[in-house]
Amino acid sequence: MFVYGKDCRVEDLGNGVTRRILAHDGAMMQVEVAFETGAIGPLHSHPHEQLTYVLSGAFEFTIGDETHVVRAGDTLHKRGGVLHGCRCIEKGVLLDTFTPQRMDFLPA
Repeated sequence: MFVYGKDCRVEDLGNGVTRRILAHDGAMMQVEVAFETGAIGPLHSHPHEQLTYVLSGAFEFTIGDETHVVRAGDTLHKRGGVLHGCRCIEKGVLLDTFTPQRMDFLPA
């Protein structure tokens, strides 16, 4: 299956954050999330396991009790149920992979 970025709808999540849902099926989902400098990804948790790859920019990420600055080329692993969130230090883009897919991200 091929998914072309030009065919993926950009969702404005507000406050300097946009999201594009890329490839997905029941087992996994890939999502691109863009942040303007200063934008916040509020602390939250979900049952899905998640990998985040930093495509560009710089972010201060909190996962559980740890907070670190990450930059392009870095990867983060978030286990299901663990509280996590970020603050964008330098405009950038994240590539999130979830398993299983996030049904709450899909149109009803």
